[in-house]
Amino acid sequence: MAKRRPRGRNISGILLLDKVTGVSSNGALQMAKKMFAAAKAGHTGSLDPLATGMLPICFGEATKFSQFLLESDKSYRVTAKLGVTTETGDADGEVVKTTEVTASAADIEDALMSFMGDIEQIPSMYSAIKHEGVPLYKLAREGKTVERKPRAVTIYDIRILRIEGDELEFEVDCSKGTYVRSLVEDTGDKLGCGGHVTVLHRLSAGPYPAEKMLTLEQLGNIKAEGGFEAIDELLLPLSTSVADWPRVELGDNAAYYIQQGQPVMASDRPVDGWVSVYKASSGEFLGVGEVLEDGRIAPRRLVSN
Repeated sequence: MAKRRPRGRNISGILLLDKVTGVSSNGALQMAKKMFAAAKAGHTGSLDPLATGMLPICFGEATKFSQFLLESDKSYRVTAKLGVTTETGDADGEVVKTTEVTASAADIEDALMSFMGDIEQIPSMYSAIKHEGVPLYKLAREGKTVERKPRAVTIYDIRILRIEGDELEFEVDCSKGTYVRSLVEDTGDKLGCGGHVTVLHRLSAGPYPAEKMLTLEQLGNIKAEGGFEAIDELLLPLSTSVADWPRVELGDNAAYYIQQGQPVMASDRPVDGWVSVYKASSGEFLGVGEVLEDGRIAPRRLVSN
């Protein structure tokens, strides 16, 4: 039986979508896929429907590298309301407790800043983590609670922007897997008043800065004027997903063999770890590889010709 060909255009690249509030990450993905009439697309880590900001969308061959963006560091701008605890840890949930906020601005700052560095977080029951194959938020909606193991995350930096009464606004740089809702809830618990997220905006993911983001509305306007050609030009190259990795350039022979799936030697390789691989003569991005114990580079994800 003949293999069914995917419907849509065979395009490859990375779109930095500025997701609007009220839309799920999958909903935003499907709208972007339709906008580009793409045959294949995927996103690189969910944002809550309440949240806005950077949602990298990978088209075509870029989906092979989406995992690396999923595992990258993130930055967020957060507005939190102290003294009000909700079921979900954000403004979408029902209020379960209200407590007077007696803490001073200095107390609030100290409580939040105490979570800097390596910490452990217990994921919310209203998260997408799966328990025996079922997302926790689905179990929570059924009134069920299951034990969740603490997860190790790192808070690299916190920049407090504003503290006014019971409202707190800050920016945070953090590792993959960090739950900003949990950070706010833990801060509220430390102050004895609780708290929840009211506004959450992802500023960056991995190597990508905020100024590169585009909304679906902006994309629609650009497409209306210039068609697919105009919006295709906005896609970032696949290599940008690993732009901060060590770079190895291969001669033509080595480039040929690594594309055939064979480990190859390279003179400018690091001692170990993963590397981005390029063909020296053309500058073509070939994919990513891993340095083996014998010094060869083994292909791990390759761009199809």
